[in-house]
Amino acid sequence: MKEKIEFLKDEINNLVVATAEELEAMRIKYLSKKGEITALFTDFKNVPNDDKRSVGQLLNELKDLAQQRYNILKESFSSKGKTDTDLDLTRTADPISVGTRHPLSIVKSEIIDIFSRIGFVVAEGPEIEDDWNVFGALNFPPEHPARDMQDTFFIEKSPDVLLRTHTSSVQTRTMTKHQPPIRVLCPGRVYRNEAISYRAHCFFHQVEGLYIDKNVSFADLKQVLLYFAKEMFGADTHIRLRPSYFPFTEPSAEMDISCNLCGGQGCPFCKYTGWVEILGCGMVDTNVLKNCGIDPEIYSGYAFGLGVERITNLKFQAKDLRMFSENDVRFLEQFRTI
Repeated sequence: MKEKIEFLKDEINNLVVATAEELEAMRIKYLSKKGEITALFTDFKNVPNDDKRSVGQLLNELKDLAQQRYNILKESFSSKGKTDTDLDLTRTADPISVGTRHPLSIVKSEIIDIFSRIGFVVAEGPEIEDDWNVFGALNFPPEHPARDMQDTFFIEKSPDVLLRTHTSSVQTRTMTKHQPPIRVLCPGRVYRNEAISYRAHCFFHQVEGLYIDKNVSFADLKQVLLYFAKEMFGADTHIRLRPSYFPFTEPSAEMDISCNLCGGQGCPFCKYTGWVEILGCGMVDTNVLKNCGIDPEIYSGYAFGLGVERITNLKFQAKDLRMFSENDVRFLEQFRTI
């Protein structure tokens, strides 16, 4: 057997391959399960016990030699014929595709940037909240429909623990922990028990603002919102405030902007009214201030809240709200350069 091993070593060392077929034939002849080296290992049981150690060492060396020779021939064969002209100089140097920012992240960052220019700072809070911060402190009566399971996701076996339905809970936490002046912006994800469609989802994103200080008036609120509308949608944007009702503000209003698609002339997006609703606002109710430990005889304030998806639709005209959460690469790639 030793002579056979030495013969195969010389044969493998002098082996030359010119084609892929010859390389594969070499692998089959020496390294396959039915190859010559495997056959020698099978015959190893017939070697006398006194010679097993030396023959076994020679067999292992032969196998390693065949594998190394195969790897060297394969590498040299695959590199044959390659020249500098084979390089595709039109391809990018980085094979990894550049990612994009999500449109909701783009718009949220723009909203935060606009309000930060006039002194608002970002405040954050937990998405799993208690009933007091979401409803009780904000003047929601016990029988209010928003507390019902039809609107709110309550944590099972914990009737006072729920997924926040608005980021107003961050405002209550801020007012409870800090005394005025307070000027915060509260962005975040919120949850409501709604049927998912092209117009609604069970989770979405809000940005709410709160300003409390001495002598704060509704006129201050109007000027801040007008500033925001012009910065976000353009200098020609107009606003109007319509009376409304929210448990935590009094007086309350909803704000419309002149449709940025038709310039206020009327189109299907604004339902031919020339106006599009974008947010709710109002003066902080005195009961809310009392609940959070702030003296309403000394301080007053305003609050507002807007949906990030709503603003994103106005900016980019997305037809279906579900597109923001389905991670369709074709949709997201549209925002590569933004």
